[in-house]
Amino acid sequence: MSRSGYNDDCEQWDLIRWRGAVASAIRGKRGQDMLKEMLAALDALPEKRLISEELQDEYDSNCVCALGALGRARGVDMTNIDPDDRETVAAEFDIAHALACEIMWENDEGGWRETPESRYFRMRKWIESKIRNAQAAAESSGQS
Repeated sequence: MSRSGYNDDCEQWDLIRWRGAVASAIRGKRGQDMLKEMLAALDALPEKRLISEELQDEYDSNCVCALGALGRARGVDMTNIDPDDRETVAAEFDIAHALACEIMWENDEGGWRETPESRYFRMRKWIESKIRNAQAAAESSGQS
C-alpha cells in the first residue's frame, strides 16, 4: 500500500463518500488557502523537481514532495514526521485527512515513470487546476 492509503478494495458507497470528502476539502476555504500556499511554495523551490514517498530527502533538505514544499515554506521541521502516517501529516499541515491522502497519491502515483522534474510540473498543474478562480466565479454570478 502507498503512503496515501489508497487501495483497490473500496466498496462503492465508501468510495463515493471518500471522493465527496476529498472534493469538500478541496472546495473549502482551508483547502483553497492551503492549495494557494502550496502553489507559491512550489514556485519558490530553487530546483523545480519533486520526490516521491517522502516529505523531504533525509540527505538533501532541498529535495521535497509537494507537501514537503509547503512544509519547507512554512519552516516545518519534517525530519521526525513519518510520511506514511497520514493522520499526523494532515494534522501537521492543518488540512483534512482526505486532502492529505489525495495530495500524497497525486504526488507519488499520479504519473508513470516520470522524472522529478516532470512530477513537479504535473503537480503544479494539478494544484493550479484545483484552485478556484475568484474572478471567474464572480463573472459567472454576475458580480464582476
